[in-house]
Amino acid sequence: MRVADLENRVRAICLAFPETTEKLSHGSPGFFAGRQFTMLWMEGHHEQDFAHLWCAAPAGVQSALVASDPQRFFRPPYVGSRGWVGVRLDGDLDVEELETLLEDAYRCVATKRQLAQLDAQRR
Repeated sequence: MRVADLENRVRAICLAFPETTEKLSHGSPGFFAGRQFTMLWMEGHHEQDFAHLWCAAPAGVQSALVASDPQRFFRPPYVGSRGWVGVRLDGDLDVEELETLLEDAYRCVATKRQLAQLDAQRR
């Protein structure tokens, strides 16, 4: 997937969640539902010189994903200590998996009202 297409795909997924906004954060697109739930690095960042996401994740998910595929998932700097997971986007991209990771990240920070809106959309 081309870089512009990838950025547009992530943006479309994230902005479809209730009350999500996009703001530049450290020069890259960040997505917020009150609190930030993901950050997209298209040019790379720090030691990760490839397109990737940092996503909020439920407890235990970061370690499980990194253990399952350490070439694809990693513990990102700064937010990794809070359980966020890094996801490489420079290989074959499973769009359904991407959607799941982003929805899980959203669910980590969304309010009960926002979650109810999301669940109503899904029905």
